Amino acid sequence: MNILVTGGAGFIGSNFIDLTRQERGDIDITVLDAGNYAADIEGFATRFPEVELIRADLADAEVTDRAVCESDLVVHFAAESHNDNSLHSPWPFVQSNIIGTYNVIEACRRHDVRLHHISSDEVYGDLEIDDPARFTESTAYNPSSPYSATKAGSDMLVRAWVRSFGLRATISNCSNNYGPYQHVEKFIPRQITNVLTGARCKLYGTGLNVRDWIHVDEHNAAVWTIIDKGEIGRTYLIGADGEKNNISVVRTILELMGREPDDFDHVTDRPGHDLRYAVDATALREELGWAPRFADFRTGLADTIEWYRDNRSWWEPQKTAVEATYAAREEVIS
Repeated sequence: MNILVTGGAGFIGSNFIDLTRQERGDIDITVLDAGNYAADIEGFATRFPEVELIRADLADAEVTDRAVCESDLVVHFAAESHNDNSLHSPWPFVQSNIIGTYNVIEACRRHDVRLHHISSDEVYGDLEIDDPARFTESTAYNPSSPYSATKAGSDMLVRAWVRSFGLRATISNCSNNYGPYQHVEKFIPRQITNVLTGARCKLYGTGLNVRDWIHVDEHNAAVWTIIDKGEIGRTYLIGADGEKNNISVVRTILELMGREPDDFDHVTDRPGHDLRYAVDATALREELGWAPRFADFRTGLADTIEWYRDNRSWWEPQKTAVEATYAAREEVIS
């Protein structure tokens, strides 16, 4: 099998390639990646010397079509994905997540290539903190940021192409990922690397907002389960019952790293900050037989902390610029 991984130089996509190489040695992989700031282009050749990297934007329809036509399967990870950045500059999210996805699905339609589209639970909006409900495949879309709105739009395009043109596609909406090679602008690696550099952790608002966390390896194993066993046209939710509020995540990181539980600063909350995400992955578990690989969130978090402790040379070049950007946006709440 020849597979094309869009966004394969990014966090989740590159870990997907790692997992695929370890468990499916008979697959040939090509990566199409624009090489923006969140992609590890420099380290890609070292990690994956046998993988062809096409550095191009999915908005380039001609290049995208050529890459798709030589593939048996496209796994579409590529996306602009940082909420804060979408609030400050929405256009790149429209270009990547809407226009880029359109070019991918049109190429898959023309060449009859199987597609799996990676999306986010953020398309469903948020839940009340004390609401016992969780997102399901039938939850209505209610995005609340430019990022989540463009991901919702990309999902709708895929669904429309399945129904209108017979596109052979599945969709997965996943909860918040964490793990190795995640850019230090993201919540968990930012807190870990703050501790490793002697700085204090940073917490939006009260820290009571809840996210449903899943280790990236668990997510990617679920993606392969859907590709292998999923029903064409279906949407599957991926989650590992990892609901935690942000303040408990920060305090767990501090505990695991030998710091005091209140060694953090509250900063001005993000505009429109979603309250709670929670994913019901019943269909994935009961119909397709998937199960999480880590015993619990704490185990996966400890594994992630060790990775960042052992790989300072990977994240340190990013850190100064990221913190300068955040410093311009954040005001410490006394």
